Amino acid sequence: MNSLDILIKQLWAMWIGLVSLVPNIVIALAIILVTWFVARLLKRIAGRVTSHSHLRESLKQLVETVVSIGAWIVGLMIAATVVLPGLTPASLVAGLGVGTIAVGFAFQDFFQNFLAGILIMVRQKMRIGDVIECEGIIGKVEHISLRETHVRKLSNELTIVPNSTLFKNPVEILTDKDQRRHEIVVGVSYDTDLEVAREVLRKALAAVELIDHEKRVDIFAREFNSSSVDFLVRWWAGSKPYDMHSSRDAVVRAVKAALDEAGIEIPFPYVTNTFKEPLRVARSAEQTDQA
Repeated sequence: MNSLDILIKQLWAMWIGLVSLVPNIVIALAIILVTWFVARLLKRIAGRVTSHSHLRESLKQLVETVVSIGAWIVGLMIAATVVLPGLTPASLVAGLGVGTIAVGFAFQDFFQNFLAGILIMVRQKMRIGDVIECEGIIGKVEHISLRETHVRKLSNELTIVPNSTLFKNPVEILTDKDQRRHEIVVGVSYDTDLEVAREVLRKALAAVELIDHEKRVDIFAREFNSSSVDFLVRWWAGSKPYDMHSSRDAVVRAVKAALDEAGIEIPFPYVTNTFKEPLRVARSAEQTDQA
């Protein structure tokens, strides 16, 4: 038997094997078609279920995608075992496990951000429109995806923050409530009657409209500074950055005007220079003769 006869025999055997697999291939194609219908049906069901929940839109899409992918994985595994009878579900699962570990090591950062994004969406504490501060980044949250969060800085630059950064580090949500407490330090001279100064400050803040007067205004004598006695003044106003700057501007101007009107000095650092008498240097007799 020459080489050509061996090749023809092998090709004929492959053809016979392929023909014998035609029924299995047809059944596998039917299974894939059924899987397509089932995946669409499950996706619609998941969409209806999540539509009645308070999940974020991107998290709803994630649930629908996971359900659809799960249906396709099961359907393709069944179709593969039909076409290749020697391939068992156990071997497929084992192969998927090894592949998942390899992919996990290769895309570790991606999956870390992905899982962090899911957890951020589930806890729902950080909302679109909130002003946050994290790792020196201060801005408004514009978009939360499964991998990253878009933060628009107060100077209008867009910062794309990986979700793992927001999940692993403390995040200060400045606008979690409609109001928050603000404070400034006011210094008065040492010869000032502190009770009078406190009353002047209290009246000054009472005239500021941007302050929430239903909440307490605190005025505490805090410390003896180098040139002044310092008061800590605290009040409640809007939590947005613009509200913070507006209320602080109004408070500073009102305090300055009230202290000026009351004749109370807001001191600046004083520098005292002390000059001593020059020392007389005794001259020797030789120096005296030369003079």
